[in-house]
Amino acid sequence: MTSLRTTSTPRTRIRSLGVATAAAGLLVSLLAAGPAAATPDPGDVPVPGTVSAERAAEARAAIASGEIPGVDEIVHTPNIEHLANIPKDTLKGTNSDLAFQGRYAFAGNYDGFRIFDISDPRSPKTVAQVLCPGSQNDISVSGDLLFLSTDSSRSDDSCASVSQPATVKESWEGMKIFDISDIANPRYVASVETNCGSHTHTLVPKRNDVYVYVSSYAPNAAFPDCRPPHDGISVIKVPRDAPERAAVVSFPILFPGDGPDGGGNPGGPTNPGVSKTTGCHDITVLLSEDLAAGSCMGDGILFDIKDPARPRVIDQVQDNVNFAFWHSATFNQKADKVVFADELGGGGAATCNAEVGPNRGANGIYDIVGKGDGRRLVFRSYFKIPRHQADTENCVAHNGSLIPVRGKDIMVQSWYQGGVSVWDFTDSRRPKEIAYFERGPISATTPVGGGSWSAYYYNGHIYSNDIAKGFDVLKLSDKRTDKAQRIRMHELNTQTQPDYFRDFDRASGSDD
Repeated sequence: MTSLRTTSTPRTRIRSLGVATAAAGLLVSLLAAGPAAATPDPGDVPVPGTVSAERAAEARAAIASGEIPGVDEIVHTPNIEHLANIPKDTLKGTNSDLAFQGRYAFAGNYDGFRIFDISDPRSPKTVAQVLCPGSQNDISVSGDLLFLSTDSSRSDDSCASVSQPATVKESWEGMKIFDISDIANPRYVASVETNCGSHTHTLVPKRNDVYVYVSSYAPNAAFPDCRPPHDGISVIKVPRDAPERAAVVSFPILFPGDGPDGGGNPGGPTNPGVSKTTGCHDITVLLSEDLAAGSCMGDGILFDIKDPARPRVIDQVQDNVNFAFWHSATFNQKADKVVFADELGGGGAATCNAEVGPNRGANGIYDIVGKGDGRRLVFRSYFKIPRHQADTENCVAHNGSLIPVRGKDIMVQSWYQGGVSVWDFTDSRRPKEIAYFERGPISATTPVGGGSWSAYYYNGHIYSNDIAKGFDVLKLSDKRTDKAQRIRMHELNTQTQPDYFRDFDRASGSDD
């Protein structure tokens, strides 16, 4: 039997709201109160809207005709098997990102995080559930450390915090660090406050230290700790043997400029329908190449991270025709391509339909040409799932990872209620889907946020964290991807993209 875990706080604060965070009193009070609701943030939380009676009728007709699946009906290609689903339990908030280490999967949730034992993928077991509200609880692991992002303004840095306006100087947002050496009893050991919070983060391990790139955005002159211009990222240095000494060591400017928000995309009205760049949403690093790709609202960037505390931008691109919000990035293994995802509608809109079309709310595939500081991002094509979804389903390109197949560029990706897609971009001009798994709409009449937030390949299986339905395990059996089952990793944070063929143990003596 598992129980709700709570943890002590690395530093105590007392706010005008009277919140005291004495560690000894946390367990009883939080168990009695139940999970707290995290404050939603823009960019990644599906927000139910409205659908006209005509559109609702169209959705019902599409279900009746078989054009789209029925409510909650599971459909998939023959090469994917649905092995398991673990519904939400104690943590009732929005499920978010995933990380992996050994036989464990770590699942973020706006109310905290959950740890699964996945040694038997057909029957995952819950090891721990940690209540620590603060959206969106983007999660990563490295050695004995677990990292958790907080991007909602809180009364303090504790796991007993409550929502508090960002206009209050004492409010807190940033990075939380846990010790997971005892996997069943994670221990909260440190916190670092960062400007504008931490929407997502990316780990850059360097020997005895872990650097953390903190992505955040949306400054406001009324926010004491998040004022414009916010044209860079916070870099935290965490000593592995003394995480309590973690601290921000730099704030590299990625978008220098004379404007009030720096030199990034100005957004509308100059570029209608495009997000103004006021920071980054997500960064993926490819350590083997000292390279990173940043998805920064209105801009995609390529930068050198040889000095992890001082990343240097070497190229910057925009797509003011079809991209609304540059959300995430994935390199291919050879580092001569990068896939950028556009989160049109902020994750809360129905964008996988004929009205929106195939090029918006899609992935943009870019070739990386040239060498060194002369490398440039060159657009090649778009990829979007080829199945229309109902107008009650939030659907857009979201988090995914490579499937390690030598000589091929294949990735698995979440699409919210569009499900989980496996697609091949070996030919960057002609991408194609080769497998999928999805559920029918949560409702055929009313927009309800849900679907796969993250879908990643790890040690022979695909794991998906569904916003509403819980933790899914899928098995992909296809001659184009079967060789990937030979690759075995000890750890996977997809934003710290590994060199699958050099840095990790293999299940067999060859990966040919």
